[in-house]
Order: sequence, then structure tokens, then C-alpha cells
Amino acid sequence: MVDTRRPDTLGGHVPPRVIALPAGLDLLRRLRDRHGALMLHQSGGCCDGSAPMCYRDGEFRVGQRDVQLGVLDLGAEAGQAPMAAPQGTDAVPVWISGPQFAAWQHTQLVIDAVPGRGSGFSLDAPEGERLLTRSRVFETEEMEALERHPALTGSQVDAGKQPPLPTDPVVVAEVAEACPLPLRRG
Repeated sequence: MVDTRRPDTLGGHVPPRVIALPAGLDLLRRLRDRHGALMLHQSGGCCDGSAPMCYRDGEFRVGQRDVQLGVLDLGAEAGQAPMAAPQGTDAVPVWISGPQFAAWQHTQLVIDAVPGRGSGFSLDAPEGERLLTRSRVFETEEMEALERHPALTGSQVDAGKQPPLPTDPVVVAEVAEACPLPLRRG
């Protein structure tokens, strides 16, 4: 069944504000299997390479002005656009503070995993792998589409609103697909 929240069913295109690489999803799946339903909150880092904090869903108090970037689907495969919202423990909401969203709203966040130790109270801390945020700047057309479908705040989600389903895949196989390097002129 096609989810009626899909913007393409209404003639629109909405790129996902957050996507994942397979390594990021694999680590999240292992954490889910150990801890149950999860959520991510992008840390206060200001640039590419900062760490999203991973918590049990509901363990971190989301503020009314925090912004939900999207919901990762732990059941998703690389290259497939979602046809329905993820359910149960496959759904991992991704949040960011309102002020940080204001600074990052022009970028797509890419959740990856790399060797190392996770931060602070994040569930990935003892894993030997840590979550990592990569990013890429949205194209002008993507920003225009996102302006037509604003991200939801904590108060809107609390009131039952749900984000539209992205029309593009939320899992990409390679970093270069998510964060292409510009061509060198020479």
C-alpha cells in the first residue's frame, strides 16, 4: 500500500533531510537488537564529522523547538525509495536542536559509522565503532522543495503530525553517492 504522505503522489518531490550509509545502518541495527527502539539527536557539533548521539527511543527528552529531520528505516535497502513509513523498532527518528537546524537547514545529513569510540552517553560508546555525521549542501531545487515541506518541530510531532515520506532513497551504498566530490578543473 502506498503511503498517502508521499509528496510525489501529490506532484511534489521532497529529498530526505537525513540519509544513511550501510555501515551506519548496520551499527544502528546492532544497537537496536541490544537496546530496543532507538532515536538519534545530532550533537552540538557545527560541521561535517560531528557525532549524532544515539539513545533508546524516549530516553532523551526532545524539546518543543527541536526539529525532526526524518525517520531512518532500519529495514531499508540501499537505493530504494520508501513506500511507507517505518514501523516499530525499524523506525529511528533523527532530531536536531532548533538553533542548530537554522544553521544546518541547507544540508542533508548522512549517518555513517567509522572505527572509534562513541561520545558520552551515546549507546555506540562501547562498540568500537561510532556514528558519524557527514553532510552535503542541498541543490537549489532541493531547497525549494524543502521550503514547501518544512521540517517538523517537537511540538508538531507531539501533536501527531508526521513528515512527508521522502521521494528519494534514504540509504545509499557509497559515500560518493551521498557526498560527491566536485570535479577538479585543470
